[in-house]
Amino acid sequence: MQLLLIEDDRDLGAAVVAHLEADGHRVAWCTRLAEAQTAAPPQLALLDLKLPDGDGFDLLRRWRQQGAPWPVIVLTARDLVRDRIRGLQLGADDYLVKPFDLDELLARIRAVARRAGGPPADAGDAGWHIDEATHQAWRGDRRVDLTRMEWAVLACLAGHRGRIYSRSEIETRLQHEGLADGTSNSLEVIVSRLRRKLGAASISTHRGLGYRLD
Repeated sequence: MQLLLIEDDRDLGAAVVAHLEADGHRVAWCTRLAEAQTAAPPQLALLDLKLPDGDGFDLLRRWRQQGAPWPVIVLTARDLVRDRIRGLQLGADDYLVKPFDLDELLARIRAVARRAGGPPADAGDAGWHIDEATHQAWRGDRRVDLTRMEWAVLACLAGHRGRIYSRSEIETRLQHEGLADGTSNSLEVIVSRLRRKLGAASISTHRGLGYRLD
């Protein structure tokens, strides 16, 4: 799963990243709100509240006002009931008080992901599925070979099944993974290749809006 961690404590952040990556997740780590606002869309965000350039609740409010679909788990030292209530009212999906156990964090990520629809799921009728942990795609019982660029686009679209992702969101994801090549039609080419490999109906184009994994 693609995770976004917003945490300014270097020691804690490094420990969280190492633990999550050991479990097979990909983690983008920001230490300031400004960085988080320009980060690639994640599948789930882990949000500290006390940050050098503001309050994490402000970012949470902004995300929800903008319709951001990804689940958010608040990670904070604020243990007052009113803070928990405020976080949930603003749109947090869970609230974990520091210090916390890293295995408990993993368990909460899995639980929140299940409630939100989880990471990329089996495609069922489409006859294909992807394995987020191993970065592999399968069509029936045959593994489909994907380039790094193809996988990055597919993983982005699969972040929230049924959601339309705009060109800018996908390209931002590619840029953050160091894969964007700046070619104006490169995304169309990648989508075309994915359709050939996974089936013509696997990805739909919505004119003026973007692409959706069907």
